Amino acid sequence: MNIGFNLLLWTPALQEDQFHLLTSLKNAGYDGVELPVFSADTNHYKVVGKALADQGLRSTAVTVIPDEAHNPSSPEAANRAGAVDFLKGIVDSCHAAGTEILMGPYHQPLGVFSGNSPTKDEWQWAAEVHREVADYAQQAGVKLVIEWLNRFECYFITTMGQGAEYAALVNHPNFTTMFDTFHANIEEKDPAATLMKYIKSVGHVHISENDRGTPGTGHAAIRESIQVLKEEGYTGWLTIEAFGRALPELAAATRVWRDLFPSPEEVYTKGIAYIRECLK
Repeated sequence: MNIGFNLLLWTPALQEDQFHLLTSLKNAGYDGVELPVFSADTNHYKVVGKALADQGLRSTAVTVIPDEAHNPSSPEAANRAGAVDFLKGIVDSCHAAGTEILMGPYHQPLGVFSGNSPTKDEWQWAAEVHREVADYAQQAGVKLVIEWLNRFECYFITTMGQGAEYAALVNHPNFTTMFDTFHANIEEKDPAATLMKYIKSVGHVHISENDRGTPGTGHAAIRESIQVLKEEGYTGWLTIEAFGRALPELAAATRVWRDLFPSPEEVYTKGIAYIRECLK
């Protein structure tokens, strides 16, 4: 398995004056990083890709749907077409950076609710969008992994079972779902057992503590989940995702109202040490 770290702890878009973070994460023993890619900019991400290569780091990426005009599950055909264009642009940026996986909750805008469960039409509309983008991404060498979130952040996909069901609906070899120990801690009665049940649908894993702080300091079923992944032969990424208050807009979106750890250094040093301990 590969161990990665999500850069959203520091930034919504890695800039050249932040490339020192790559050195720190490489020195801490990480195999790669998860890049926030929220806009299409191939020239910038070529520079990022070179910086990653210079450090010997690989990368995955995360994106989100910015608004209703780019919503894959919208009843409006123009909005769904906007989603296709937006996601293809993000794929282009990932390709420029040499990124292997584009994951994220790019099924609906964050924090938007209909007041009901997703409809069959919404799933079908979004599946058509994601099937087209999966084709495009496959040609670019980028795998698509859809992220399900807890029910307080979205309504479209909110459990591991729904994530697996939706991936089956898209029915594309370049499209899978993921497992996140934070969301599973909220939504699954037995996270490890649920992971085992749907392991064949999992293309990416987020290691995130129940409070979004340092892995291993809370009660999310991280150790048990890693044990399942080992037993089932998972060979993909274990990417730490933690959020702080350094970015006010992101802190508001992730509902981080207090300090969850003394320093970012603790998160990435103790986090990787805990994962390695679990892997033993």
